[in-house]
Amino acid sequence: MKQTKTFKIVLVTAPDMKMARRLAQAALKAKFIACANLVPKVESHYWWHGKLERGNEVLMILKATRHTLPALEELLLKLHPYDTAEFIVLPLSHGSARYLAWWGQSCRTSPRS
Repeated sequence: MKQTKTFKIVLVTAPDMKMARRLAQAALKAKFIACANLVPKVESHYWWHGKLERGNEVLMILKATRHTLPALEELLLKLHPYDTAEFIVLPLSHGSARYLAWWGQSCRTSPRS
């Protein structure tokens, strides 16, 4: 187990699998993430414009680094169809050394590299 402050988990919801795949592919091609897990059929309940809403979405779990976060956020919010898209970043405290090495090699070391 290796301790880390470099790696981040990003949560994004998308309206459907087609859009989630489009967002994931764009982030992967730009090397802003190492991996995208797409979890279909998430039922979301939320407040929107003072009204309680419910909808089906796809939860995207993205593996990024702190260096790629600004460019990843810019890319996803530009392509995302929602006015107020979810983009939540969670820290990762530990992970297997081998997996983290792969993760780090799979992402750009900086947004411009």
